[in-house]
Amino acid sequence: MFKRSLFLPLLILSLSCTLLFSACRQQTANNPPATENNNSETLKLLYWQAPTILNPHLSTGFKDSEASRITLEPLASFDEKGELVPFLAAEIPTIENGGVARDGKSVTWKLKKDIKWSDGTPFTAKDVIATYNFITNPKTGSTSAGNYEIVKTVEAIDPHTVKINFKQVNPAWSLVFVGTEGMILPAHLYEKYSNETARQAPANLLPVGTGPYKVVEFKPGDTAVYEPNSFFREADKLGFQRIELKGGGDATSAARAVLQTQEADYAYNLQVEAKVLSDLEKAGRGQLISSFGSLIERVLFNLSDPNQVTPEGERSSIKFSHPFLSDVKVREALSLAVDRDTIATQLYGITGKTTPNFIVMPSEYNSPNTSYEFNLEKAKKLLDDAGWKDSNGDGTRDKNGVEMKLVFQTTVNPLRQKTQEIIKQSLQAIGVGVELKTIDASIFFSSDPANDDTVEKFYADLQMYTTGNNSPDPKAYFKTFTCSEIPQKADGWAGDNYARYCNPEYDKLWQAFSQELKPEKRREIAIKMNDMLINNFVIIPLVHRADVVAISNSLSGFKLTPWDRNTWNIKDWKRSK
Repeated sequence: MFKRSLFLPLLILSLSCTLLFSACRQQTANNPPATENNNSETLKLLYWQAPTILNPHLSTGFKDSEASRITLEPLASFDEKGELVPFLAAEIPTIENGGVARDGKSVTWKLKKDIKWSDGTPFTAKDVIATYNFITNPKTGSTSAGNYEIVKTVEAIDPHTVKINFKQVNPAWSLVFVGTEGMILPAHLYEKYSNETARQAPANLLPVGTGPYKVVEFKPGDTAVYEPNSFFREADKLGFQRIELKGGGDATSAARAVLQTQEADYAYNLQVEAKVLSDLEKAGRGQLISSFGSLIERVLFNLSDPNQVTPEGERSSIKFSHPFLSDVKVREALSLAVDRDTIATQLYGITGKTTPNFIVMPSEYNSPNTSYEFNLEKAKKLLDDAGWKDSNGDGTRDKNGVEMKLVFQTTVNPLRQKTQEIIKQSLQAIGVGVELKTIDASIFFSSDPANDDTVEKFYADLQMYTTGNNSPDPKAYFKTFTCSEIPQKADGWAGDNYARYCNPEYDKLWQAFSQELKPEKRREIAIKMNDMLINNFVIIPLVHRADVVAISNSLSGFKLTPWDRNTWNIKDWKRSK
């Protein structure tokens, strides 16, 4: 049974004011004059989270890989049905065609012939090997490295055949060189940058790819301009002569630009209240497309102390445990104080639904054993029992001279800021001080070691963002909570275990999952890992979030898949007549 929020009336009042303001704006701009894109041969893409780099292996953010995917391709990817489709591969390896070894220790890919990079250089097996070397060199700080740790060697059988040998049995062979983290880089431009100079590679900003379009101009944090790749294998079938990807602004403005004013053809990642979106769609000039894939909006605990500093100048170091979040009872109390139902119903509406799980897709991995509860009184008792009480009467709990105060960070986004406020009110009600912090998404997800406000460094106590598994096989997704994935200064902050969670039992389960070939057994292990993360309160899953985009009524060929970026099939996008 879920208890009603003590702050629900206040919240509804606040939201009503917001929606009233939006409604007033709608009345004055119900049908604003269309400033439509009059050039039918130009495709205008609008991203309120602007890309900052066009090498997906050096970034955490979806917006960078979205922009990169227009130019770069993997060997294959998964469609909306979870089936592998070839891109640079001539065929999908199987046991039957000899591509997948029966012992599970290797996979052989046959590559398409006569493929060229956008500068005219032939694509060969050498490029696949160079990509592997770039990703796996610890000095590059690649964010894709986790998927490739199981690889023993990558060898060229001939110029158009690549064999990948694994260190052990690997049922998840399709995670390597496939999908978002499998995009292939050109050897002739990256070989000399497969080291500490990786971020200096000119191709990070002006990439050369095998995809349908090539970059002709890029202003990080602002604009990317593409033109057809004349060497693309289906260049004569492309729908546009120019693509303009614009970044910046906010999600609501991006939605309005497509759905009302027609200034853009496509708007990405519309984290906007559901009612506002539906009101905008009523103009009839565009449509919303949503897909419930694997995306989970979650709150993550920092199990290290973000305020202590090592002699090397490292914060959030595993050398220092968090003064109170390292206690599972405290984390449980904070979880009990999060009103997920209100967040889902009042903010997300039809675009989000509550979940108690870390993994929601594919559905066979969705644990039936977990639940969530909103209970402030129970939360207070847990903190009392743990010795955290307000000894000085300032409204904040303390223990042994430590005040229970949190810095809660996330990206700049109206939906997230309202979620922050809901959570802050509840936490304050149980005696926890909360300071809210917002960071521009271009910085938060940049993975740039020079920035202190990245998701990897996590110089805060709580942080909120969305992610999910990029493949029907969740091996890489579960790996993000293994001990080896903890980001630290020594590895260039490249790890994905932002919580600094380290549990040998979890790691043991992950190793078993990684080598298990029987689907039912893998399912059992996956559910055990999910339940361990949930029951240890490492994360607070908030909402199973739909991927919502807006497209112009004149745009056709657009197809969403939960296992790749939205631009994965941009070669098929056309302007309807």
